[in-house]
Amino acid sequence: MPNTPTIQRDTLTPELFLQLYRSVGWEAPGIDQVRTALANTAATFTAMLNDEPVGMVRLIGDGGMSFYIKDFAVVPSSQSQGVGHALLTELERYVRQSIAPGWAVSLELISSQGAIGFYERHGFEARPNKWDGPGMFKMVRA
Repeated sequence: MPNTPTIQRDTLTPELFLQLYRSVGWEAPGIDQVRTALANTAATFTAMLNDEPVGMVRLIGDGGMSFYIKDFAVVPSSQSQGVGHALLTELERYVRQSIAPGWAVSLELISSQGAIGFYERHGFEARPNKWDGPGMFKMVRA
């Protein structure tokens, strides 16, 4: 039986962020940009397995109507072992505890192609659908 990951909240450092970000093949921003992003993040979640960091996710949002899942990464050797599930479960628990009773908020993300099924299994709906168009993205550079 595989080990169950433990999830740490708000312990993600810029250095660890870059390590996990690069582990999935993403082209990483500079450390100063990461430091600024982390300082303005609602919450971070880091998955630990056998005392080793194996995944992360950031949550950004307004605290009232919308939250956005960003930089969800699980090192390839730990994928399909419950790490992503544990991260998403803890993130959703945090959102529920952060909002007022009776509120409903939008939890949004842009999925990589290979992760669509994972998110659908966790209750996310793909876009486009009959009432919404596709998610949109634009990179702005200084």
